[in-house]
Amino acid sequence: MAPELTPGQQRLFDYLKKTIEGTGSTPSLRQAAGDLGISHAAVSQGLKMLEQKGVLKRQGRYSRTIHLIGPTGDKAALQRWREVPVVGRITAGLPLYAQQEWEGSLVLDSDLYRGRNLFALRVQGDSMRGAGILDGDLAICTPRQYAQNGEIIVALIHEQEATVKRFFLHRDHVELRPENPNYPVMRYGFDEVLVQGKVIGIQRKIASF
Repeated sequence: MAPELTPGQQRLFDYLKKTIEGTGSTPSLRQAAGDLGISHAAVSQGLKMLEQKGVLKRQGRYSRTIHLIGPTGDKAALQRWREVPVVGRITAGLPLYAQQEWEGSLVLDSDLYRGRNLFALRVQGDSMRGAGILDGDLAICTPRQYAQNGEIIVALIHEQEATVKRFFLHRDHVELRPENPNYPVMRYGFDEVLVQGKVIGIQRKIASF
């Protein structure tokens, strides 16, 4: 039997569904409160009630999967999303999930982006333009400390500078190759580069909070 929602709960559910489908992003408490004309506490309480009634599920602490399930119980209405952090900087020893290092969150379709502890990093510059990765894009990454030749990866240079490049391993050095002829190939010693993740997708013009 489908759970019965109060008018306020139904309004919140419909708002979440419309916002996620329209923007690909879960609204913040502040945004939801402002859009609905209610208090932050009312939004928080409404989310808890929707979860208790089984029409919304939140899993995980940092990388969360959000399920919005239609009140009819129709499995075809299942909306599956996962929320991953947009990290402000890369440091040695990813996964990096200290909240203070986040620049926001990004909501992704969990059918397209699988794997554990995914993170997103905002791309700076156009050195990977030839691979369809543009300035300001969000690179969706799976944490990794190794790479295969030809893979596009996130690497930490000298434990300070993060870069997105195509990886090639040579006998005596690591090559990080851009996808733009205006940029030189980067060559480093093995102890100068730390692979931090493999790029598995790109998101463009997606709102985050």
